[in-house]
Amino acid sequence: MHSINTSVSFHSRLFSGLQVSGDNSQKLSRNYMDYLCFRTLCCKGPPPPRPEYDVVCIGLTGSGKTSLLSRLCSEATDNIVPTTGFSIKAVPFQNAILNVKELGGADSIKKYWSRYYQGSQGVVFVLDSASSEEDLEMARTELHSALQHPQLCTLPFLILANHQDKPAARSVQEIKKYFELEPLARGKSWILEGSTVDSMDMVKESFSQLIHLLEEKDHEIGRI
Repeated sequence: MHSINTSVSFHSRLFSGLQVSGDNSQKLSRNYMDYLCFRTLCCKGPPPPRPEYDVVCIGLTGSGKTSLLSRLCSEATDNIVPTTGFSIKAVPFQNAILNVKELGGADSIKKYWSRYYQGSQGVVFVLDSASSEEDLEMARTELHSALQHPQLCTLPFLILANHQDKPAARSVQEIKKYFELEPLARGKSWILEGSTVDSMDMVKESFSQLIHLLEEKDHEIGRI
């Protein structure tokens, strides 16, 4: 009640006894603008909560998953070690929060990836674009498997061709062709972008595109 009484009192002080004339019309205008500013400041509620999305992040060991996520969370990357098992990070963006479950990429862990897919709303797949032919083929196999997995096949995918700053890095177009993404992912929601920890603005933009796909899917579900 106190805030209401203050508002009324302020309103009364502003407008009591005012007649519009040549002498006080400017004063009335100034008082009215002050009142509007007062109402805006006092009546503005807290900002709406940002939506949260659960995302699974997969890729082979050495692809750079942990470094990218740590940089997105403004964490130090000096002593990064490969993820064993899984880790979860809440990655904040201006219009959403991504709860990213990063799964380790070692051979002993990959076979258990599917156990952690349940509840995911989107997928981030990170590959080392400068890796050996053997590792690139292995990454291709894992991506194909994820794109066709029953729990992931309908979800938005963000595919990051990481380590674009290395001399041996394949271009995004080369990765797209080698991974046969056009025929394999036809009809699915996916984004393929290059990335490097030295250009986090580019990485953030890629994640913003993923958030847009997640929002679109959310709206589709809401209309059903």
